[in-house]
Amino acid sequence: MADISLDETRVKELFKQALLEVLQERKDLIYDVFAEVMEDFALAKAIQEGESTEYVPREEVLQTL
Repeated sequence: MADISLDETRVKELFKQALLEVLQERKDLIYDVFAEVMEDFALAKAIQEGESTEYVPREEVLQTL
Protein backbone atom coordinates (compact mmCIF):
# COMPACT_ATOMS: atom_id res chain seq x y z
CA MET A 1 0.00 0.00 0.00
CA ALA A 2 1.46 3.35 -1.02
CA ASP A 3 1.83 6.15 1.48
CA ILE A 4 0.00 9.32 0.46
CA SER A 5 1.27 12.53 1.95
CA LEU A 6 -0.73 15.75 1.56
CA ASP A 7 0.19 19.05 3.07
CA GLU A 8 -2.42 21.27 4.66
CA THR A 9 -2.53 23.68 1.70
CA ARG A 10 -3.21 20.84 -0.75
CA VAL A 11 -5.94 19.39 1.47
CA LYS A 12 -7.63 22.80 1.68
CA GLU A 13 -7.40 23.22 -2.09
CA LEU A 14 -8.93 19.79 -2.73
CA PHE A 15 -11.69 20.45 -0.23
CA LYS A 16 -12.53 23.78 -1.84
CA GLN A 17 -12.62 22.19 -5.29
CA ALA A 18 -14.89 19.40 -4.08
CA LEU A 19 -17.23 21.83 -2.33
CA LEU A 20 -17.39 24.08 -5.38
CA GLU A 21 -18.17 21.09 -7.60
CA VAL A 22 -20.98 19.94 -5.31
CA LEU A 23 -22.46 23.45 -5.20
CA GLN A 24 -22.33 23.77 -8.97
CA GLU A 25 -23.87 20.36 -9.61
CA ARG A 26 -26.45 20.45 -6.81
CA LYS A 27 -27.94 23.94 -6.88
CA ASP A 28 -31.07 22.49 -5.31
CA LEU A 29 -29.09 21.97 -2.10
CA ILE A 30 -28.24 25.67 -1.96
CA TYR A 31 -31.88 26.57 -2.55
CA ASP A 32 -33.07 24.18 0.18
CA VAL A 33 -30.57 25.53 2.72
CA PHE A 34 -31.44 29.13 1.84
CA ALA A 35 -35.17 28.40 2.12
CA GLU A 36 -34.68 26.78 5.54
CA VAL A 37 -32.68 29.77 6.78
CA MET A 38 -35.34 32.20 5.57
CA GLU A 39 -38.08 30.17 7.26
CA ASP A 40 -36.10 30.14 10.51
CA PHE A 41 -35.65 33.92 10.39
CA ALA A 42 -39.34 34.44 9.68
CA LEU A 43 -40.33 32.13 12.55
CA ALA A 44 -37.97 33.89 14.95
CA LYS A 45 -39.39 37.26 13.93
CA ALA A 46 -42.97 36.00 14.37
CA ILE A 47 -42.10 34.68 17.84
CA GLN A 48 -40.54 38.02 18.82
CA GLU A 49 -43.59 39.91 17.57
CA GLY A 50 -45.89 37.51 19.38
CA GLU A 51 -44.06 38.05 22.66
CA SER A 52 -44.89 41.76 22.52
CA THR A 53 -48.63 41.37 21.85
CA GLU A 54 -51.40 40.75 24.33
CA TYR A 55 -52.38 37.23 25.35
CA VAL A 56 -55.32 35.62 23.56
CA PRO A 57 -56.96 32.53 25.09
CA ARG A 58 -56.67 29.30 23.13
CA GLU A 59 -60.44 28.96 22.86
CA GLU A 60 -60.68 32.32 21.12
CA VAL A 61 -58.01 31.33 18.60
CA LEU A 62 -59.71 28.01 17.86
CA GLN A 63 -63.07 29.73 17.54
CA THR A 64 -61.60 32.13 14.98
CA LEU A 65 -60.11 29.29 13.00
